[in-house]
Amino acid sequence: MNANSFGKYFGFTAFGESHGFAMGLVIEDIKPGIDFPFDKINDLLQKRRPGKGEFSTTREEKDKPIIVSGVFNGKTTGMPICILIKNENAKPADYEKIKNLFRPGHADYSFFKKFKIYDYRGGGRASGRETISRVVANGMIYEMTKDIEINLVTKTIGEFRAMETSTDFAKTNDLKWGEKDSFVSLQKYLQKLKEIGNSVGGILEIKISNIPFGLGDPVFEKLDANIGKALLSIGSVKGIEFGKGFQFATLTGKEANDEISSTGFLSNNAGGILGGISTGENIILRIVIKPTPSINLTQNTINHCNEDAKIEIGGRHDICIIPRIIPVVDSMLRLVLADAIAHQNLINSKELSLSDLRESIDKIDEDIILSLFRRRKVVEKIRELKEKNSIKNYDSYRENQMIKDRKSFAKEFNISTELIEEMWEVILKYFKKNEFFLKD
Repeated sequence: MNANSFGKYFGFTAFGESHGFAMGLVIEDIKPGIDFPFDKINDLLQKRRPGKGEFSTTREEKDKPIIVSGVFNGKTTGMPICILIKNENAKPADYEKIKNLFRPGHADYSFFKKFKIYDYRGGGRASGRETISRVVANGMIYEMTKDIEINLVTKTIGEFRAMETSTDFAKTNDLKWGEKDSFVSLQKYLQKLKEIGNSVGGILEIKISNIPFGLGDPVFEKLDANIGKALLSIGSVKGIEFGKGFQFATLTGKEANDEISSTGFLSNNAGGILGGISTGENIILRIVIKPTPSINLTQNTINHCNEDAKIEIGGRHDICIIPRIIPVVDSMLRLVLADAIAHQNLINSKELSLSDLRESIDKIDEDIILSLFRRRKVVEKIRELKEKNSIKNYDSYRENQMIKDRKSFAKEFNISTELIEEMWEVILKYFKKNEFFLKD
C-alpha cells in the first residue's frame, strides 16, 4: 500500500525524515505552462515554520523550498515536480542517549513492532516535521480553493475552555484563542507548563464557508469521511466531529434534523454535509489535538529488550502544538476540497480541456494499477494459506462464479459484460501463472 501518497485528482508522494537530510514531495500529472506559486508556498511554509511563538519548539528552520525538477523559467514543464526542504537545524545527537528506549506517546513502539526497525531521531516520518510536505502541496492547489474561506478558532486548551469566542480576536494571536478575557490567564498557564517541562492539547473548531453544493460522493467517498481521514492522518489529531457531533446522542430526531423551507435550511446541525455530500451550508467541525508527547519529565517505558526503564526525552518541543498545526489542518482541508471539486467538475460536465480530461484518465489508470498490486498481495497470501493447509490451488467453480459476479456488477454501470469477461480471464490467467508482474 502506497501509504505516503495522497489524493486522486491531485496527488503527491511525500518523503523524508525529521532529522534526515531533507523533507520533500513529488507531484506528478501537473499541466505544463502553469505559473509556479513560489510566493504562496513560501507564505504557507512560514506560517507552519518551527521556532515561531513563545510556546513553540526552539528548533529553528528556514524552510525554504528547493525546486529540483519540473519547473523552468517559473513555469511548470509537465514533468514530475520534486521539491526539497532541507533540515538545516536537525540535532540527531539529542536522541542518541535514548535510542534504545521507546518514547511514551510516540510511534516508536508501533513502528518497531511492525517494521522491526525505526528512525529514533525524532521519530523519522512519524514526526510532525513530515507535515511540511502537505503545506507545500497546498500551495500548488490553493488557486482552486481560494474562494473557500476556512476559519479556525481554538475552543479548548488544557483546563481552559472559551465560552464566548470572537473570530476577529482569534486572528490576533498565534494560539487562535477567541476569548479575549481569558487570554492573559491562558498565557500564564502555558508558561507554567513550559517551566516544568510539560505540554497540553486542545480542541479546534473549524468553519468552512463558500462551499459549493454537491461535493463528495455516496458510501465510500463521502466528503466528511475523506475530511476525517485527511485530518486524522495528522499525527496530533485524535478525534473529529461534524455539526452537533457527539451531542446527537442526547437529541431527539425532531431536535437533530435540519428542517428545510423555501429559503433554505432552518438550522445546520449536520454541519453542512448530508449523505456525504455538501449541502451548501457552512461545514462545521471540531478536532481534538493531543498534547505534544515529547515532554521534559521522567516517564516509565521499556527498552528494545522489553526491560523496564525510565526515560527523560529532553530536546526541543512544542508546549502546545496548536499554532503550528493550524496551517497543516488548513492544507489538508484544501487538498480534500480541491480533489472533490475536480471530481465534481467532471460530473457537472463542466467544459474541460483535453489536458484536464487526460489527467483524470491518468489518475483512474493509476488506481487500476494500484488495485492490481493490492490484488497480487492478497493472492500471494491465499496461495500461502492453501499450501500450508493442503488446499487445492485451483477452484474452477469459484473462478466461474467470480466472472459471473463481475459481469453482473458491470451491468449496473452499463459496461459491456463481454469486455469484463475478457478482462477477468486475462487477469485470472496471469495470476494463476504468477506472471502478472513479471512482464516488462
